[in-house]
Amino acid sequence: MFEALTPQPADAIIALMQACQADTNPDKIDLGVGVYKDATGATTILKAVKQAEQLWWNEEDTKTYVSTTGNAEFCRLMLDLMLGADNPALTRIAASQAAGGSGALRLGAELIKAASPNATIWASTPTWANHIPLISSAGLKMDSYPYYNRETLGVDFEDMLAHLEANAKAGDIVLLHGCCHNPTGADLSHDEWGRLADLLVAQNLTPFVDLAYFGLGRSMDDDTYGLRKLTQICPEVIIAASCSKNFALYRERVGLIAVVCKDADTAAIAKSQFGAIQRKIISMPPDHGAALVVRILSDETLRQLWMEELSEMRDRMRDLRRKLSEALNVQGGETMSAAVVNQNGMFSTLPLSPMQAIKLREEYSIYMTNSGRINIAGTNNENIPRLATAILSVL
Repeated sequence: MFEALTPQPADAIIALMQACQADTNPDKIDLGVGVYKDATGATTILKAVKQAEQLWWNEEDTKTYVSTTGNAEFCRLMLDLMLGADNPALTRIAASQAAGGSGALRLGAELIKAASPNATIWASTPTWANHIPLISSAGLKMDSYPYYNRETLGVDFEDMLAHLEANAKAGDIVLLHGCCHNPTGADLSHDEWGRLADLLVAQNLTPFVDLAYFGLGRSMDDDTYGLRKLTQICPEVIIAASCSKNFALYRERVGLIAVVCKDADTAAIAKSQFGAIQRKIISMPPDHGAALVVRILSDETLRQLWMEELSEMRDRMRDLRRKLSEALNVQGGETMSAAVVNQNGMFSTLPLSPMQAIKLREEYSIYMTNSGRINIAGTNNENIPRLATAILSVL
């Protein structure tokens, strides 16, 4: 039967990574894959994670199954971290551990399919490349709303609101990036989060917040501001979170799915749904990474060390943004210069065409996606001047 299968194209990001690896130019710059890198280009294990692993190695006394909804303490500590331990929404929330942020998004999609199969999921233009295939493969209809203006390199907020008000129907879901928008780095302001929350309530729309990079934007409080505002105003909120970036637990696949419900009884039903859905998909989520997160967040010394390391990563990326902005601040690059320094997290989308991105690869060994998305963590103090010169030259 397998002769009926047809070959599938390689994932664009993986293909870009492989092309960069094959490039023998010692001065190549890899801005493609969305992982944090230090100044040497390495993605190292955090000290807090290493110490937690050593402690957990001594403490762990079984490898038996945990549960279909995973580590309950992990869920509690993550919700406290994201929402604040005194958030009233915690009394009416259902949560489950998931296999990474992608697993969380899929569990959320499956829950939506069970609760409201005719709902449309509205995603930003652009959005993370895997959002649409991952969510639509659950059998849900998806559509898009305007978000990023490739001329101003900022959020088209008024167009976003107007489009949702005119086109989204009651009961639809609005997929939002909680912070550090991927692929643009352009986030909503505090005021815009408030106005959006009011529109969602007025239109009877449910926010689905993908929080993959919190702690890596401006601060933990600022990065979770939008999510907390939504939980204060909206009666129902869906949350997908990841520990891949802020704990650098990429290969451990540590994620969380949660849904704020109208009351505690509904939340209990939603949690039972998470367990049943996950049982059908992967049975149980992996435990090791979640156990490390619990160890870090519940130990004051480890938690403080993790917060310090997170601050170092965040501050390094903000400094790189400032330096790239300064290098681009010449005639013809003023808009990019202003945008790059004000955007958040690992990514920015530059106003480059696919042909210009290809030219950067072929002539300068600078690797970015054809959309113009760059991972700012792939730069360093030494190569930023060369990167800026190359970008300006292809423009």
